[in-house]
Amino acid sequence: MTTNVDSAPESTLPYPPIHKDKKFVVLSDWDGTITTRDSNDYMTDELGFGPEKRRQGNLDILAGKVTFRDAFREMLESVSANGHSFESCKEELKKNIKLDPGFKDFYQYCKAHDIPVVIISSGMAPIIRAVLSQLIGEEDSKDIEIVANEADVHEDGSWSIKYRHPSSGFGHDKSQAILPYRQLENPPTIFFFGDGVSDMSAARHADVLYVKQKPGGENDLAAFCNREGIPHIIFEDFSHALRSVSAIVEGKKTAQEALAEGRA
Repeated sequence: MTTNVDSAPESTLPYPPIHKDKKFVVLSDWDGTITTRDSNDYMTDELGFGPEKRRQGNLDILAGKVTFRDAFREMLESVSANGHSFESCKEELKKNIKLDPGFKDFYQYCKAHDIPVVIISSGMAPIIRAVLSQLIGEEDSKDIEIVANEADVHEDGSWSIKYRHPSSGFGHDKSQAILPYRQLENPPTIFFFGDGVSDMSAARHADVLYVKQKPGGENDLAAFCNREGIPHIIFEDFSHALRSVSAIVEGKKTAQEALAEGRA
C-alpha cells in the first residue's frame, strides 16, 4: 500500500468527540460487516461496471497495485455514469441490504453495558444513515455515530464520493478513528470489526480485531492479516461476536486469550 497508516492525513470532515470515559468502545465497519452484503459492491455489481471488474480492483488493492481510494472512486463513478441518481441508489439499497442477524442483540448488549458503538466506514454517510434507519429503526440509529465519507451531488444529477482523507491512499484512513484513544491516560479497550480492504488501515491499531468470515472466498481482510502477522478473531456473525466480546467485557477472558483462540 502506498500510504503510511501511521501518518495523520488532513481530514476534510469533522470527527465526533472520542469516548474518553468508557472502558470499552466498539468501532465497526458497516458494509459487509454490520450488513450481510456490501452496499457499494451491490451498486457496482448491479448498477455499475459489474462484479468481475470490481473483484479485480479489490485484488489489485490487496496486492498494492492501486490505492483503495482510486479503485473505490472508479467503482462508484461507474454507477453514476450509468445514470443512477444518488437518491435512486439510496432507495435501491434500502430495499436490498440486510442486517447481520446477530447485530441487534449485539447492539442491545453494548447499550446495556455502556459501550459506545461507532460506525467507521469508507462508504458515504447519507447512504449508511438511510439504510441503518431502515434496518434498526430511527430511535436506535440516532444513537450510533457514523464516521464515514460524504457524497457530492452535482447539478446535472451525477454524484461522486467526497473523501474524508483525500490525501490518503485509503480515502478514509480508519486508523485515525482509533489513534486518538491511544493518547488517553486510561484508554478504553478498542474492539474493531471489519471484513475487507477498506479496513486494512485500522487492522494494526485495534486492541481486539474481529474479521468477518465472508462467503465466496472474498476474505480480503483475513488474507491481509495473515500476510502481515496481525492477530485477529474470525467471526461468522454478530451472535458469535457477542459471545466473544461479552466474555472479555465480563472478565471471563482476557483480550489476549480471545485473540489466541482466533475464532469467535
